Amino acid sequence: MKVYVIGGLAKTGKTTFGEYLREELKDFGYKPCVIRITEPLYSYARNYFNWDGNENDKPREFLQKMGIEVIREKMGKKDFLLNRLYEDIEILSNFFDVFIIADARLIHEFEDIKLHFEDVVTIKLERKNFDPELTEEEAKHITEKEIDEYQHFDYVIENRNLEDLKTAAMELIRNEENGG
Repeated sequence: MKVYVIGGLAKTGKTTFGEYLREELKDFGYKPCVIRITEPLYSYARNYFNWDGNENDKPREFLQKMGIEVIREKMGKKDFLLNRLYEDIEILSNFFDVFIIADARLIHEFEDIKLHFEDVVTIKLERKNFDPELTEEEAKHITEKEIDEYQHFDYVIENRNLEDLKTAAMELIRNEENGG
């Protein structure tokens, strides 16, 4: 099973790029699934904290606090989200043969996923000169800083616009299908 892991700062286009990869993989006959490490956090926000699921109104401060300050630091469950992800992939692998993880942010996430699966492609999205309109506290959070310290990506892609992003997805999949 092949796993693509997409990382990047806020609003760099990770989910959009994941969807473009999914469409390209379908053209090659695969059954791809886009999945998020943070899905349990989104579920908590929707089910218990009245978030309506609107991506434009994403509760970023809540997601950061719940994922890092509460689960990882206070509870000491560093691998909680990854373990949930692995369980979901194990279950969903009965229906899909390629997984696209569309929201990696931390070095530990990239490294652990590479240890857990044999065929992993890591991708960093960048969006130069773009203001994601985060608060100062959100911008200083580890989930917005640590990825810049990681230097072992298979691909670094600049998101200039949607058309270029779609072309980059097509080229990446063609490259991988031709042996990387």
